[in-house]
Amino acid sequence: IRDYKVTGVQTCALPISPQAIKNRLRRAKGIKMKIASLKEELTQNSYPGRGIIAGLSEDGKTAVSAYWTMGRSAGSRNRVFVTDEEGIRTQAFGPTLIAGAPSLIIYRAVRVLGSKTIVTNGDQTDTIFDGLKEGKTFEESLRSRKYEHDAPNFTPRISSLLDIEGGKYNYAISILKSDNGNPDNCLRFTFTYDNPQPGKAHYIHTYKEDGNPLPSYEGEPAQIEIEGDIDTFTNSLWSWLNEQNKVSLFVRYIDIKTGKYETRILNKNE
Repeated sequence: IRDYKVTGVQTCALPISPQAIKNRLRRAKGIKMKIASLKEELTQNSYPGRGIIAGLSEDGKTAVSAYWTMGRSAGSRNRVFVTDEEGIRTQAFGPTLIAGAPSLIIYRAVRVLGSKTIVTNGDQTDTIFDGLKEGKTFEESLRSRKYEHDAPNFTPRISSLLDIEGGKYNYAISILKSDNGNPDNCLRFTFTYDNPQPGKAHYIHTYKEDGNPLPSYEGEPAQIEIEGDIDTFTNSLWSWLNEQNKVSLFVRYIDIKTGKYETRILNKNE
C-alpha cells in the first residue's frame, strides 16, 4: 500500500533522476525505503541550513512538527523565534543588526488555520494560509512563489502542511528550488503522505551541505524515526544541530483527536 505520492511541476519537462527511478522500482517491488538516522544526518553536516520535519509520534496519537534555523553570518544568526497567535515568527535579536533582505529573515514561520498547521522557512507561510482560505490546495497556493532571490545561493523554499481534520492525519512537504543554480527555471516538488506510520517522519532541509555558493537540497525528503516525548525529541534535535551555526528550534506535538498541542521553542540568543 502506497502511503504517499509525489508530484512535480516545472516550467519545462520534469526530469527524473537515476535515484528517483531506483526509488520507484524499490517501491514497486515492495522493498522498504532506507530509514535515515537523524542524528547522523545532522551531526555529520555542519550546515544543512533551515530544516523541516513532519511525522507521527511513536504512540500514533500526536502529529509531530519541527522547524529550525541556522546561520553563518552575524546577520543570519541575529534571530529568535517568538510566539505569534497560535504560531511563531522570527524576530531580530539585536534590532540594529539586520543584514540582507528583511523579508528573507523576518517572517511568520508557523500559522494555524483550523485543523491545518503550516510550517515554512519564509513568508510563503502567509501565501499558503491565504491560498487555503481561498479554497486552493497546498500545492496550488505555492504556484505563485519561487526559491528565495538571494543569488548566488537561490535558497530553496521548504514548506509543510499538517492536517488533522476529522481525527485523520496526513501531511505534505514541498520544496521550490532553482534548476541547479539556474534562476530561469524553478523546480517545484510536492510530497504527500496520506497514512503516516507511528514513530516515522520525513525531513527536508535547504542545503545539501556547506559551500560557496550553497548547494540546494537534492532528492525526496528523508524518512526518519521519531523517538520519545516532546522534550526528549526537542533536546535531541537541539544537541545534534551544529553548535556554531544553530540559531532557533521549534517543535510541536499536536493531539490528532482533540487538536490540543504542546510547543517547545529554543533560541541560542537569550
